[in-house]
Amino acid sequence: MKNTILILFLIGVFNSCNNQKINHNEAVTTYYKAFDSGEFNKIKEVIHDSVTLISGDFIMPFDKNTFYEFYTWDSIFEPSYEVIELIEDNDDVIATISQKNIRNAFLKNNPLKLNVKISFVSGKITKIEELDYIDVNWDTWSQRKDSLVSMVKINHPELDGFVNDMTMKGAVNYLQAMELYDNRD
Repeated sequence: MKNTILILFLIGVFNSCNNQKINHNEAVTTYYKAFDSGEFNKIKEVIHDSVTLISGDFIMPFDKNTFYEFYTWDSIFEPSYEVIELIEDNDDVIATISQKNIRNAFLKNNPLKLNVKISFVSGKITKIEELDYIDVNWDTWSQRKDSLVSMVKINHPELDGFVNDMTMKGAVNYLQAMELYDNRD
């Protein structure tokens, strides 16, 4: 009888270890490391079935399939993410993130540092809301973006709309527009 109880106890311990959920800070760290290393399957492990990204007035709802499209858009710009700080706030995490990529470099704000609020449902990331940016030169950002958009409208209308097209095609068009801008006479 003692052996049976001991075996059942050990089985219970092993099962509980295998079913442990990662904490919110670990989920956030996994999310950004997976973006950084290009491992979408790891991202899928920590995001909920629906995820909403909020950036200013833009609210972008995704399911796991459409989130993959956003992930591919982001990956075209060869991003590098660093989690600078994580602060748990009830069921949310406030994270300070540093993001380097080709687009931010073109817009003369590389790295881009920001604070985000990450919300969870059933232990999975369900919402990422940009709170504020740290030391971003919005004048330079806007001037570079506006010059790029104007140049494209006049000289390469086939690429027009790239700024708000968050698909892989939109990202490829964005890269092409930046290259054309940098190589203009």
